[in-house]
Amino acid sequence: MSAHSHDHDSHDHGSFRGYVTGFVLSVILTAIPFAVVMGGGFDSRALTVLVVIGCAIVQVLVHMVYFLHMNSHSEEGWTLISTLFTVVIVVIMIAGSLWVMFHLNTNMMPQMNHDLLPIGPQS
Repeated sequence: MSAHSHDHDSHDHGSFRGYVTGFVLSVILTAIPFAVVMGGGFDSRALTVLVVIGCAIVQVLVHMVYFLHMNSHSEEGWTLISTLFTVVIVVIMIAGSLWVMFHLNTNMMPQMNHDLLPIGPQS
């Protein structure tokens, strides 16, 4: 028995076929929204947004299963805790980014008709 003996029964490290499947699914899930957006999108903007967001969510799940090897047999609940933590961080980042972009648009686009009070002395 060598000094580098590994217990392959306790952890699923994936296989070449699993990595290739994950890679192919990731490429497809990247190409679909790219093609939709570069093609001008659908007639409905909401449908275009839903397709892009839907592909993003599915791609996150593909990465979690095929590359991070997260499944129902993983390490006594740490998978759930780490997934919840990741979701909270992503929601905070997205909400913060949207908040900053909205306020930048409101405060930095003077030609737009925003309901802002005039700044400085009024004559």
